[in-house]
Amino acid sequence: MLAALLASGCASLSNQQRERAQGIAIAARSAVVDCDQPDRCALDSPLRALGGKAIAESTAQLPRHYATIVDEGELSLVARLNLIRSATRSVDLQTYIFDTDDSARMVIDELLAAARRGVKVRVLIDQLSAISDVQMLSALSGAHANFELRVYNPTFGKAKLNYFDYVGSVLCCFRRFNQRMHNKLLVIDDVIGVVGGRNYQDDYYDWDKEYNFRDRDVVVAGPEAREMAANFQAFWDARRSVPAERLNDVGKTLLNEGVPAMPQAAFRRPERIERVDAEASDPQFIEEAFVDTALPVRSVSYVADLPRKHRREREAQPLNGQHLTEPRLDALISQAQTEVILQTPYLVLSKPAQALFKGLRQRETPPRVVVSTNSLAATDNPIVYALSYKYKRRNLRELGFNIYEYKPFPLDAPINYAQLLPAPLDGEPSLRPQPTSRNRLIGGSAAGSNVRGSGSGRRLSADGSEVERDVLRTETRPSFLGTRAVSKPLPVTRRGARMGLHAKSLVVDRRIGVIGTHNFDPRSENYNTEGAVIIDDPVFAEQLAQSILRDVHPDNSWVVAPREKPPVLAGLNYSIGKASEALPVLDFWPWRYATDYAFVPGPECPQPLRRQDPRFHTCYTAVGDFPEVDVGPKWVLVRMLTAFGAGLVPIL
Repeated sequence: MLAALLASGCASLSNQQRERAQGIAIAARSAVVDCDQPDRCALDSPLRALGGKAIAESTAQLPRHYATIVDEGELSLVARLNLIRSATRSVDLQTYIFDTDDSARMVIDELLAAARRGVKVRVLIDQLSAISDVQMLSALSGAHANFELRVYNPTFGKAKLNYFDYVGSVLCCFRRFNQRMHNKLLVIDDVIGVVGGRNYQDDYYDWDKEYNFRDRDVVVAGPEAREMAANFQAFWDARRSVPAERLNDVGKTLLNEGVPAMPQAAFRRPERIERVDAEASDPQFIEEAFVDTALPVRSVSYVADLPRKHRREREAQPLNGQHLTEPRLDALISQAQTEVILQTPYLVLSKPAQALFKGLRQRETPPRVVVSTNSLAATDNPIVYALSYKYKRRNLRELGFNIYEYKPFPLDAPINYAQLLPAPLDGEPSLRPQPTSRNRLIGGSAAGSNVRGSGSGRRLSADGSEVERDVLRTETRPSFLGTRAVSKPLPVTRRGARMGLHAKSLVVDRRIGVIGTHNFDPRSENYNTEGAVIIDDPVFAEQLAQSILRDVHPDNSWVVAPREKPPVLAGLNYSIGKASEALPVLDFWPWRYATDYAFVPGPECPQPLRRQDPRFHTCYTAVGDFPEVDVGPKWVLVRMLTAFGAGLVPIL
């Protein structure tokens, strides 16, 4: 272990070497600008114009904002590309994951093109799950004078970690290693911004052939974009934000080879690239997708943690009113009168969160709490799901949650089913579903519709589906003792591209809507920095509520509900199960309080029911604790994690 630490330390560059490496990168940056127009030859975009309109209509006393919910993944990529092309002054991009696949490479190329037009482009990525290609980082560090790239909290000052780095991180700096910048933000010209759960990776834009995320963004046009830019600036200036060229491995490349050429793009699906490229430059498409669906909204706040959340003195010094995401969201929930609708991919509650919801539950007339989360078949992180599974009884009985678990093959998700799976590449089996009768969903406008399209792809009954590629997805991290993804979706019983929930949203009393990055879990509270848009507007809140309620419809989710009581020993079984749940280890009691149910429509059951309805067990059938999971030994894995994983709650 000591040798591992010494090896990591010996790999560091001296300050003099870092200065030389940075000098090499700066000297290589071209200062040539392709455009001499005042607007930097920006694309004439109706969406960017909406930002200018909101600013023009605003006063200091009465700011004006427009907000567009973007549910469909590919449309969210189109919006990002269009906004970058429309930038006239600045582009600030902040993210947790930045891959080098098709969608990410499109964004990288667009950012470089904007820089060459004369736009100031700044990109801030977290080290743990973002670009680790040292050649690409070295090329980007010297790409253009208008392009800057920084890496947040690089462990041992490196972009790419190896086995010894992970061992060393456990020994010397476990907490710092876990402190990640989870914010996702794109700000254009300080007038329009994009906030939500999506990173820069194919599976956030419905482009992955195995697994895609059901996620959500909000595009906000108006003065609050300046607050987004100010928060970005705080992270940009933080000591933990290191210029890419000053990292040890990137610096060594620059010292040994100079600035390499940018690796050639090798798009897997050129026809898909061409389609999205055309849509991102089509003003009519942009108008219909994002401007016609934009809502004029009342009060808008961007609330985000600051880098000081990661400093040791955070507990000792007052925050002087500076933004912190968790207290603001907790305050919103505590003020609920009739209803809380919560959507989170990872239902792991901290003790303060449990106390908050217990307080709601103890009211004389408690608000209804609806929770949309992942099933084991849908989640990208089965380790985290195991903790959600362990506390189902508590969540239902003590906290009063109405829990809906997302299916891996939802029948009516906000995706373009016809384009989800393109024609297979040479040598690939065809997994294409049948085209859907639903038209392309535009900017989330179908969220409030009561008409449910068929939306269902043909289920291919074969030998099951397993995610085989080692892709670092979302909150899934390498273990501390390896550099590859070790937590990934489990095998399921059908073939085809499946989905997992990744949206993080909240609706309070159909009056306040929240879209952001906060997972409402201990990791978001204690380790990660987060950000969210809070909009106090009943029309916006209702549209967001309908979007989440669509996800909990029986087409898309199972209901978690108590099992029917056995005729004998029901009370004894409940008591033993409750006592077993309270143990930090050895929670092996197999007969759980609750399980998953599927709705069975019929003459006596025309509409879905709440789990509290006396007719619930007449209209719903139990489908097991882990429906559609190709269980096998995985059941043992989940039970083991349930038994021994309670101590991991703070970092999960």
